[in-house]
Amino acid sequence: MAIESDLDLMLRVRDGDLASFDALLCRYRLPLVSYFRRMVRDQGLAEDLAQEVFLRVYKSRERYQPEARFTTWLYRIATNLALNAIRDRKDEVSDTASDDFDGGRVLERFVDPQPTVEQRLMQGDRERLIRQAVEALPENQRAAVILHKYQEVDYRQIAGILRVSESAVKSLLFRAYETLRVRLEPLLREGRL
Repeated sequence: MAIESDLDLMLRVRDGDLASFDALLCRYRLPLVSYFRRMVRDQGLAEDLAQEVFLRVYKSRERYQPEARFTTWLYRIATNLALNAIRDRKDEVSDTASDDFDGGRVLERFVDPQPTVEQRLMQGDRERLIRQAVEALPENQRAAVILHKYQEVDYRQIAGILRVSESAVKSLLFRAYETLRVRLEPLLREGRL
């Protein structure tokens, strides 16, 4: 059984097929929650925002026009919601951000299953420093980095999501990665990265 394309599913959603909507929800809920968690640094808000994305997809289903890839449209909605949430919370100082930036899933694939206590302490410190460096980036740079590095979205799609040119995406990523390189240079010198 072939997996149906996002476009086919969304076109059926546009025609009122709720099963296709459920299929899209199942396919993209967790990636969106992960994206939002990295953007807003709050698990509860991330889940609420992911739900809001699907609410907006459903409400606008009858007007959907496949002008870009479905994921470009989906992440454009998500990015706008994330940036609005960040701006709304700018005055709040959040100490509730999870110390586990990537949910631990990426890290588990590369770490020895039996690390020493010293390795665990160093790893936690390294993750915290990387997370803080990414969180300190300007909003558009942070969104571009998270989409590119963690969500594995290509430049063309990021351009569509952020509504900028591909060259602007490359510039955003260059500046972001350069900033991260400078901020994380001590870790590079110490061989901890």
